[in-house]
Amino acid sequence: MQDLAINGGPRAIDGTLPSFRDTSGRTFGQEEIEALTEVIKSGRLSFLTGPKTAEFEQAFAAKYGVKHAVAVANGTAALHTAVIYLNPEPGDEIILSPVTDVGTAIPVIAQLAIPVFADVDPVTQNIDPASIEANITPRTRAIMVTHVYGHPADMEAIMAIAKKHKLVVIEDCAQAHLAYYKGKLCGTFGDVACFSFQQSKHMTTGDGGMVITNEDGKFGRGLRHCSDKGWPRERGGRNHLFLAPNYHMTELQAAVGLEQLKKLEQFVGARVSSADRLTELLAGIDVRPVLPLEGTVGVYFFYSFRLDPTKLSAPVTEVMKALAAEGIDGFIGYPGQIPLYRYPVIREHKTFGDSGWPFTLKGVRKIDYDSSLCPEAELACKETICMWWTDRLEERHLLQIASAIEKVITHYSARTYGRG
Repeated sequence: MQDLAINGGPRAIDGTLPSFRDTSGRTFGQEEIEALTEVIKSGRLSFLTGPKTAEFEQAFAAKYGVKHAVAVANGTAALHTAVIYLNPEPGDEIILSPVTDVGTAIPVIAQLAIPVFADVDPVTQNIDPASIEANITPRTRAIMVTHVYGHPADMEAIMAIAKKHKLVVIEDCAQAHLAYYKGKLCGTFGDVACFSFQQSKHMTTGDGGMVITNEDGKFGRGLRHCSDKGWPRERGGRNHLFLAPNYHMTELQAAVGLEQLKKLEQFVGARVSSADRLTELLAGIDVRPVLPLEGTVGVYFFYSFRLDPTKLSAPVTEVMKALAAEGIDGFIGYPGQIPLYRYPVIREHKTFGDSGWPFTLKGVRKIDYDSSLCPEAELACKETICMWWTDRLEERHLLQIASAIEKVITHYSARTYGRG
């Protein structure tokens, strides 16, 4: 057995892997350059004067077969727009997963609603429908479903719970562009769906987001007004209807988005194909890839696999250091090694001055956001290796990634540690 790179041995990965951080792992072409040049030459960089944002919205709505799409500044802005559209009362509860970006929780808190965390399925790490139902109270208003790692959550079960309890469903599809659940696109199940076009996503505008729905005005507000200062511009004049931020997308972002959207099937197909190939290569190695549910098509925002600490001779943190030394671009746990409810913003109520709102509002349910809240999520965050994934990975990269994983896992196997 070769010595690990962390101990002075040769790296399993030759050079660096394609990265979402630059053009080694992102696909841009002359089309994006020409689209940006067109906007710059026009001098119309705002949606107020240029056509690109409206064109991007129309194209995205058509791709998903929905009636309405509103482009916004980023994925968190998309989720905030959706929560503003829902218009919860202060102290209303919104159920979400603890295995997601904090940008899923920020909009809930910003609208003075209470984030209630349902545990995750130990296999898929998506939100567990049984835990959703166990967390429903008379104050529950909505379920926010993140299709984590790009793999669809169990939407059939979730929608049945929502119907039974008359709850709104917001789909967080930031990581799940063109993911399918039983033949239907993720993002077309709930009342509203949100997308991100941040640098690492399947298609990118650097930052940017989109909110889609089939029923504009369902909760008494226009969706577009919820990202545009409550301003019904279509009526003329300035008559702001309710409190809402300014989350406009620029014409530059929209121009890139239009061209990226045309290539989205290509990007997603490449990610899925390379992920499937790595799963084949990892067969026989003592890791458990996080795979899509049967009957679904996951689109691999990350490629993730889980380790069993009882089968290792060192902590998972040491294994990750060894993988990184071999050239693996990854980290432990998503959103990190603790679920997001243990971040100070939530656990310590670091919100509005010293008020602790909305957690300290009169009459709201008091939740102890400690490590016993979601035990499956706690374990998943400590035992899962997440590798950044792109559409530019080739067979040679996949062979080297598999070799690096096998080398490290074999070295740290409790049965073989110390050999060679």
